[in-house]
Amino acid sequence: MEKAIKKVFGGIDLTWPKLIIAAIAAGVFTAVMALIPDLRYTSFHTIAVTFEVWILFGILIIMNSKSNLDSALKCFVFFLISQPLVYLIQVPFSEHGWALIGYYRTWFIWTLLCFPMGFIGYWMKKGKWWGYLILLPMIVLTARSYMGYFSDFQFSMPRYILIVLFCACAMILYPAAIFENKMIKVTGVAISGTIIAALTVICLLNPPVYSTEIAENGEEYRFDDTYTVFLADEKYGNAEIRYVESIGDYTLHVDFKRSGDTILTIVSPDGEKQEFDVHIERDKYEMKKRSPKKINK
Repeated sequence: MEKAIKKVFGGIDLTWPKLIIAAIAAGVFTAVMALIPDLRYTSFHTIAVTFEVWILFGILIIMNSKSNLDSALKCFVFFLISQPLVYLIQVPFSEHGWALIGYYRTWFIWTLLCFPMGFIGYWMKKGKWWGYLILLPMIVLTARSYMGYFSDFQFSMPRYILIVLFCACAMILYPAAIFENKMIKVTGVAISGTIIAALTVICLLNPPVYSTEIAENGEEYRFDDTYTVFLADEKYGNAEIRYVESIGDYTLHVDFKRSGDTILTIVSPDGEKQEFDVHIERDKYEMKKRSPKKINK
């Protein structure tokens, strides 16, 4: 295992043809992950929206380059090919059409930054303590993803477990694989382990909640403070009717605590029941009304 890790982190003959093929493959794979609807709220979709896997690609390019300039150029070209390809492949299948390219603006800025980052990052290969300081921002960015996706995992178990494990393993692996100096290795792994433990505790003490107003009193929905509302299974959250001063009317407020499917019920004072099938995701919901029923008395 150790020999395999050393091979990946510095033992690959990274020629330009190999780099270009890898960039095309990464772009195509990412676009496919973004296009498949069933992967939208899974670990496989994360490569299309956050940095952690791309950080790994960047580090592997740096560690298998032959000089600072070689590292800078290869990092720049890799991202210059892969990132626009992600959007170009999606254009024919997206409702946004060519407007989708507008989202590339942010990634293009990061692509430009890849040149100096690749140049500076090459000094990690010197094995000095300041090399770890160069690595540290990449660990911090991966830690940020770890925290976000651990929260998503709490909300959508078992989804996102793969990306959570990836981020944790990457934070541990980078200092262990990049540096030969035992002190730097141990210190780097200890820092990563401490960060992972701290972020895990923070997430566990602050479970995610998706709070939203899902309906207003009006033509489609009728309710006020004399009505009662509840979810069929409380593990999905809780619901209440609130009076909102700014609109001068009642709204149906829900605090969703996990993804899945449940039934929301609104009951009037005379026993008329309105039921809704609710599908919950981390940042959205879908609600469909059922046929009205009466409570048996």
